[in-house]
Amino acid sequence: MDLTQGSNEKKHGRAKKMMLWFGIISMAMTFAGLTSAYVVSKNRPDWLTDFQLPLSFLWSTLVIIASSGTLLLSKQSIKAGNRKNATAFLIGTLILAILFVVFQYYSFSEIIQQGYYFTGSESTITTSFIYVLVLVHLAHLAIGIIVLLVLIYNHFKQRYHKGQMLGFELGATFWHFVDILWLYLIFFLYFFR
Repeated sequence: MDLTQGSNEKKHGRAKKMMLWFGIISMAMTFAGLTSAYVVSKNRPDWLTDFQLPLSFLWSTLVIIASSGTLLLSKQSIKAGNRKNATAFLIGTLILAILFVVFQYYSFSEIIQQGYYFTGSESTITTSFIYVLVLVHLAHLAIGIIVLLVLIYNHFKQRYHKGQMLGFELGATFWHFVDILWLYLIFFLYFFR
């Protein structure tokens, strides 16, 4: 496909999508580097082998999967011209995103209650890695929540409809990436101890 063909609007759309994908690839590489360091560090003698992740991490996983589902349903509702349902699904996605953060807070609280700290003299390399991985993901999630707020704002301004979905698609792609990134991290942390 020749990227120079088409109207200016289509060219701008392709450019925006390409920029988003460059950003997503760079973020994925960051996490690939962090998880690679985690794997290499597992050979250290001070690595915790009996550490168990809190159950609330699994609940947060279910919540973030559901948030991707509600965002997909909102997109379908917008395309179908059903603004009421689209609004409900967008607000539902935001609520699920906030609930994800709440579960993350509980997870960290549970880890600390078990006597594992993330920094300082009582920390371990294992918990420090978990801390870094999850906090870097939460930073990306914070950006994702801002993206959701922009999607909701633009939806209320009626900027999205069947023929005009580029902004929504860009925001949804980023949100789904953040969700997939969490799935990668949770499976990684559960299966590579």
